Amino acid sequence: MSLKNKKRGEFMRMAYLLIIVLFLSMGCARIKVEAPKEPIKLDISMRLDIYQHVAKDIDAIEDIVSGSGEKTPNTRQGSMLDILVPNAYAQEALSPEVEQAALNRKARRQELVSLEGRGAIGENRIGLAEIRNPEVIDVLAKALIDAENNDRMIIYKAIAAKNGISIEEVQKMYAKKLQDGTGSGTQVEVLNETSGRYEWKVK
Repeated sequence: MSLKNKKRGEFMRMAYLLIIVLFLSMGCARIKVEAPKEPIKLDISMRLDIYQHVAKDIDAIEDIVSGSGEKTPNTRQGSMLDILVPNAYAQEALSPEVEQAALNRKARRQELVSLEGRGAIGENRIGLAEIRNPEVIDVLAKALIDAENNDRMIIYKAIAAKNGISIEEVQKMYAKKLQDGTGSGTQVEVLNETSGRYEWKVK
């Protein structure tokens, strides 16, 4: 083989090798770009699933407090997440501590509604009853409000632990439920979309 042909053969081998390396590197790069998409979708689905379970827990507890006490049938169809991790966020019975806190709230409900109607207390943005007119609050009323908020915090902590989210997230969701359930004339602390600040207003 001549020197010229030998150099030509070496050049062709180098060219083939370069082409193979380029194809391999392109293939690896494509995998790295596409791989993260699926975990993000799964995480979003998981968060939505958690909030659905939290909302159901809130509804079940407020049914006890309001006196309806009837459990609504679960008509939600199972999601793909339920199939993959069936026991992750299964609806469990309320703990005895949470049931007792709900029954305590039921027992004092009428007195709190009366205080709300008189403008003495309101529902704040973190799901607690807050004194709005101290002049009409006596020692017994103050003790009643403190007991109510203690029972609410027992419930919030239990829901947060059960569903794996923060207490603050539970309080935000519960506050909306409580504010929506109050009667006309009740003071509620809500976000002012214009100023971006929380303000008190009368429903």
